[in-house]
Amino acid sequence: MRYLVNDCTDACRNMAFDEFALESLPLDEPVFYLWRNAPSVIIGLNQSAYAEVNLPYLQEHGIALARRVTGGGAVYHDLQNLNYTIVGKSCDLNADYPDYLHFMVNALRQLGVPAELSGRNDIMVDGRKCSGYAKRVWKDRLMVHGTLMFDVDLETLREVLSVPGSKMAASGIASVRSKVANLREYLSQYSDVLMLKDALHSILAGDDMELSLNAGQQEAIDSMADRKFRTWDWIYGKSPEAQFRASQKFACGTVEVCWSVRHGLLEDVRFSGDFLGNLPAEGLAARLNGLRYDKAAVFAALQDARVQEFFDGLDAKDLAGLL
Repeated sequence: MRYLVNDCTDACRNMAFDEFALESLPLDEPVFYLWRNAPSVIIGLNQSAYAEVNLPYLQEHGIALARRVTGGGAVYHDLQNLNYTIVGKSCDLNADYPDYLHFMVNALRQLGVPAELSGRNDIMVDGRKCSGYAKRVWKDRLMVHGTLMFDVDLETLREVLSVPGSKMAASGIASVRSKVANLREYLSQYSDVLMLKDALHSILAGDDMELSLNAGQQEAIDSMADRKFRTWDWIYGKSPEAQFRASQKFACGTVEVCWSVRHGLLEDVRFSGDFLGNLPAEGLAARLNGLRYDKAAVFAALQDARVQEFFDGLDAKDLAGLL
C-alpha cells in the first residue's frame, strides 16, 4: 500500500492533515500513514469539550486539546502512542471498512500481538483495549484512523479524561471508559515506539512507494489547521449542551450555582442557597448568560459586576472558581 510521511506532532495540524488526505489527496488506491501527537486530548466530532475533558488539568500541564472530524470518544495521545490513518476510494463501504481495519489487525498479528476486532470501535488484546478507531465518509472516499497505545502514560490518561465537578450530565456522546493495554507488554523486542512504527510501516507498505506532498499541498494543510482546527469555534464552539452544578460554603453562606454550556457559551445560570447579599442574584446570573465559558471572560464579567453587591464579602475570584 502506498504511504504518506507525516512527522508533525502538532495535534491540530494532524487533524487538518487527515481532512486534507480524505478530501483533497489524489487517490487511485488506498494510502496509509503513521503519525504521532505531542501530549494532547482529541475529542470526537460530537462531544462536549467541557463534559469529556479535565480542562484545568490540561491547562496546568500544557496538554493540547483538539477536535477531530470523526465520531467516537475522547482519547489521550502522547509521543508513546502511534496513530494510523488509511484513506481511499470506496464503492462498497460494507466491504471496505472491515478491510481497512484488518490491515492493522493483521499487521499487529504478524508482530506477535494477539489482536482482535471487538465491540463498536476497538482493537483488543487479551480482553483489553489497545486501539480505538473511527471513520468518516466523504463522497466516494473512506477514512479510517485510530490509535495504537505502545507505552502511553496511563496515569495522565486517567487524569485528563476525569472531569472535575460534583454533578454533571451531558447530552453529547459520552466517552466509553474501558480497560486499556500498552502494546509494549506484548512487544518486548521493541524498546521505543519508533521501532514499532518502522516495523508496521514495513509490513503495510511492502514494496510500494511513498506518495509525496508538494509545497502547495503542505501550505493548504497549514492553512486549514489555522482557519479551522485551531479555532475556539471548532474546539469549543461545536460542543453540544452540558449541564453543571456546584456548591460551596463561603462567609456569606452556601452558594449553589447551576448552569449549562452550549456551543461554548454560558446559558441558564441560576444561583441558590442561604447566602446573604444586597441585590437579587438573578441580576448577576443575567450578566453571565451568553458569555464564553472561559476563565478569563467569566472573571472579567464578575469583576465588572461587583460581586459583593450580590454575595456579602465574596470576591470575583472565589465565585469564578466555583464556576
